[in-house]
Order: sequence, then structure tokens, then C-alpha cells
Amino acid sequence: MGLTHDPIFQKLEKWYHEHALHLNMRKMFEEDKERFHKFSTTLKTDHGDILIDYSKNLITEDVMKMLVELVNGCFSIIMIQITQQLQIGRAVLHVALRNRSNHPIMVDGHDVMPEVNKVLEKMKGFCHKVRSGEWKGWTGKSITDVVNVGIGGSDLGPLMVTEALKNYSKGGPRVHYVSNIDGTHIAKTLAELNAETTLFIVASKTFTTQETITNAESAKEWFIEHAKDKSAVAKHFVALSTAGPLVKAFGIDPDNMFGFWDWVGGRYSLWSCIGLSIALHIGYDNFEKLLEGAHWMDNHFTTAPVEKNAPMLLALLGVWYINFFQAETHAMLPYDQYMHRFAAYFQQGDMESNGKYITIHGKRVNYHTGPIVWGEPGTNGQHAFYQLIHQGTINSFDQWGVELGKALCKKIEPELHGSSEIHSHDSSTNGLINFIKKNHA
Repeated sequence: MGLTHDPIFQKLEKWYHEHALHLNMRKMFEEDKERFHKFSTTLKTDHGDILIDYSKNLITEDVMKMLVELVNGCFSIIMIQITQQLQIGRAVLHVALRNRSNHPIMVDGHDVMPEVNKVLEKMKGFCHKVRSGEWKGWTGKSITDVVNVGIGGSDLGPLMVTEALKNYSKGGPRVHYVSNIDGTHIAKTLAELNAETTLFIVASKTFTTQETITNAESAKEWFIEHAKDKSAVAKHFVALSTAGPLVKAFGIDPDNMFGFWDWVGGRYSLWSCIGLSIALHIGYDNFEKLLEGAHWMDNHFTTAPVEKNAPMLLALLGVWYINFFQAETHAMLPYDQYMHRFAAYFQQGDMESNGKYITIHGKRVNYHTGPIVWGEPGTNGQHAFYQLIHQGTINSFDQWGVELGKALCKKIEPELHGSSEIHSHDSSTNGLINFIKKNHA
């Protein structure tokens, strides 16, 4: 039976048609001072608290109750894996890659954990050699730069994580990512590098992906042009792949190939050897902590009740928006590791959720900008679209939303200092600011 035929889904659909158009974010916060506490949850970990605030979404207690009933009635955790196996004909077991408890995980009657641990151990040894300077290039110099050549899951995940965890990169090589088949991308990257101290990671499961192999060939040509010796490739190229013969034919020593498995989906592959660039940048010990954090969340997902289950709550909001509002939402607090963007984040959340005051035909009117899509003030597509609809053609001296943003930022920034609790905003913004003040060391 399809989701749309489920009685709870139909009940949700009926509620949407009868009430959704009357939802007003400002009014909901004004009428319920406990809204932030009702629609947020805090996960307690050994390393601090994780706050999930979803109060600035177009939901009510009735909506969330029906969504929880929907998941309890229609889904189970095991269905996620079964469904994906039916769709793609293979297991989806990225959880095995970060299985720090090391309990057996079976694929076709075979425990995959010994193989996973073997690759992780190989990554650990390689990271130590590169970061310590033991691994030398063809002229005897240590590695200072790493270029990850990949696309899709072999690029986006590692790129995002290395950017987010730059604070932990002390002592590690600089990492660059090349994914665009346009030669300008790799040419610009290589122009800043020294061939004697550069290591290339070619990340491709099949070693046939056109964009990746094209860029890898360009990198090899550039390197050989400087080294004048094809045999030197072995000291400057490693492969993340399952295709041993093709890796060898490229010129990479098979001993420098890190393997993974068919059950590692691309979008989840950063937890595998595809995360080698991450481990080199932040150190293997920190990479292991990243795996441990993901394992903690896996356990939370499989044990927490739906109403306190962070991944499930966010997924339910996705069901709500995708099936009814046809819009995206983000409910998790996006930590900025340098802290300097918190003021902008809070003012954006306040402004986008509670609306802006504008003047139409001489009358001051408040309007709501729709489901939140986080982004930089003034650059968000939906933000600009709604402003265009409500305000007409915008000139550089007539942007009410931007002016409100500036005012909010000036108010919020000083509130981030000190230890006193803040109560001057809606309950969600107050809760977020107070959480940061309490937990920021």
C-alpha cells in the first residue's frame, strides 16, 4: 500500500487543506510561549549537547502527532535498508564503515567488519607516514599538499568535512579538491602547487568515471612533465578504488590502492577510504573520532523513540513539506566553527520566520516569507523571490528586508556576550542564543 493511501496520511492531507493557509509563524510564537520547548530536542553526548530546533517550521502539535503516528504505523527502521536493496539490488551498509562497536554486520552470510577494519588500519598507517614526513616524494621532500581528484560522493562529502574541520588540521597537509571536467579547474589548482611535495588521490570506485579519469590524466601529465620520470608516479599518486587492474595500468602501485565495497553508496562514502583526504588533513585520530560520532548517531537513530529521534524528526518534516508544501526546510542549528557568523545566522532566522514589515500604498504591512531556507542575507534565492513579489523591482536604497536584518544583527550581536539569559525575541531565537551562550567555551 502506498503512503498516500494510508489513513493517517489522508488525515494529514485533510488537515493541510483545512488549516495550512492560516498558519502564521509570528502568531504561533506569540500565542505559545513554550513553542521552542515543544518543538526542539537536545541530545546528550559524552562530548556535549546537540540541539535540534524545529520550532520555526510550519507545524502544530496536531501535525507532529499525526506525523509520528504515520511513521509508527507505516515504517520501521529495517524498511530503509530493504527498500534500498530492492531499488538498487545491493545492500546499503555504510553504517558498517563507522561501526566502532565492531559487532558483526553481515552481507550474504559474510561478516564485513574484518575487511573494514583492515582498510582503516591501512589508512591509519598511511596518514601517519604522510603527516610525520616519513613518506617522501621523488626528490626526498615531504608532502605539503594533497589533491583529491573525484566527483559526486568522491568529492562533495570529503570537501564539506575538511572545510568544516579546518580547526583540527594543524600538522597536516593542505587539501585541494578537483571535480570539474573543465580543464580550468585542475589547471588553476596545479598552478599553485609544487610537484615535488604534492600527493594526488584518485577517487573512483570503477576507475572509469570520465570526469575523474580525465582530471587524473591531466594531473599525471603535469607531474611527469616536472619529474621527467614515469616511475616517480608511484610516490605521488594513490587510488581509492575497487578496480585493481585499471589502477595498475594508470601507473599507481597496487600497494597504494585503498579498497571499498559495492555496498558503499556514493553519498555515504566519506566514512570509507574515500575519506582519506579528511584523515590526512585532520589526522587519523580525529578521523576516528568522526567515525565514533557517526556511530553514536546511528545508535541514537536505532534506539530513540520517534518523538525524540533527531533523524526521524527531520525526515518527518521532509515528508510534511515534500508532500504538501513542496518546499525544503532545515531545522538543525548549523554550527559555525569560528563563531563569527552566529549573529548573521540568528538575524536571518528571526527575519525569515517572523516576516518583514513593508509599505504597500502607504500602509505598513507584515508578510511571511514562507518555509525557511537558510542562506546568506540577500543571496538566498527564495528570499529574493519573495521580496520581488511583495516589493516589486528592488533598488539598492530600498531593501526593507536587508535593513531589518541589519537592525536585528546589531541587537543580537551584543546579546551573544556574557552569561545572562536572553528573553527579548521569540522563544526559538531566545532558546538558540541561550543554548550557544551556555555551551560555548
